[in-house]
Amino acid sequence: MGHRRKARELALQILFQYDLTKGECNTDEFLKDKEIEEDIKEFAINLKNKVIEHLSEIDAIIKKKTKGWTLKRMAVVDRNVLRFAICEMLYFPDIPPKVTINEAIDIARKYGSEESGQFVNGILDRIYKEECKV
Repeated sequence: MGHRRKARELALQILFQYDLTKGECNTDEFLKDKEIEEDIKEFAINLKNKVIEHLSEIDAIIKKKTKGWTLKRMAVVDRNVLRFAICEMLYFPDIPPKVTINEAIDIARKYGSEESGQFVNGILDRIYKEECKV
């Protein structure tokens, strides 16, 4: 498994905790007993911080592209996979959007429900076609 994949999975875990605790997640405390390579930790923290910094914008995009769904109705895993993937697509120009989308689908399948991969794929594909393409 690549370093970026591990970092994305770590970011998902931190965002999951952040989401469930309504922002009370202490990242340093969460990471303190985990043996994680520094570059993985750095990318995960950077991704988590960018998601939180742009959370209202990212959530607005999710709401716009998921008609009939509210954020609260979505599974916590799906919601946070979408958040980190959209963040990468918008604020990490060095990462090709298709790489981000494929990684998000795989992570959603691994940590979410049977339908998570397909759900995440549909939304991210729509966002890519409508928001990211120049």
